[in-house]
Amino acid sequence: MKSKYILLLFCFVICLACKETPKKEVQEETPVITTPEKILPSSTFVDIEGNAIELSDYTGKKLLLNFWATWCKPCIEEMPSMLKAQAALLDENYVFILASDQSMEKIVAFKEKKGFDFNFVKFYGAMSDFEVSALPATFIYNEEGTMVRRYDGLTEWDSPEILSQLKAIK
Repeated sequence: MKSKYILLLFCFVICLACKETPKKEVQEETPVITTPEKILPSSTFVDIEGNAIELSDYTGKKLLLNFWATWCKPCIEEMPSMLKAQAALLDENYVFILASDQSMEKIVAFKEKKGFDFNFVKFYGAMSDFEVSALPATFIYNEEGTMVRRYDGLTEWDSPEILSQLKAIK
C-alpha cells in the first residue's frame, strides 16, 4: 500500500515537471535612446598605461563613454562604426573612451589583436553606478560634464542619424 502512494507521488511530480510553459516571443533588439540629465559620476578609471583618470578630467570636451566587454559580440560589432564616428567627429571636440571592467591584460590583448585605435580604460567601479545592466551601453556628456544622451545596445555610430545627433550636442 505504501509503495502505491510513493508511485502516485512520483507520477504527480513527473507530471508537474513536464508541464509545458508558453514560450516568450523574441523581440528584435534595437538601440534604446534616452536623454537623462546627470552630472559626471565620480568613478575611477585606469588607462592602459596605468594612469588613474576621472571622467571629470574631460570637462570642456564632449565625451562618448562606452561600456563594453571582450566577450560581448554586439560591443565588438559596433566598434568599426564607432571608429569611423570618432574620425568623423574629430573637429567636434569629442573624446571617445571605451571602458571595461575586465582585467587590464584582457583589454590590452584585445586592443593588440583587433587593432582598434580607441582610448581603452579599465573601470574600477560598479556598473550599477551608471545603471548599466546590459552591454554595450554608451553615454554622451556635453562639455559641462552633463550626460545628455544614452544609447543601449548595438548602435551604428557612423550612420547619418547618429552622427547628426552627436554633432548637435552642445
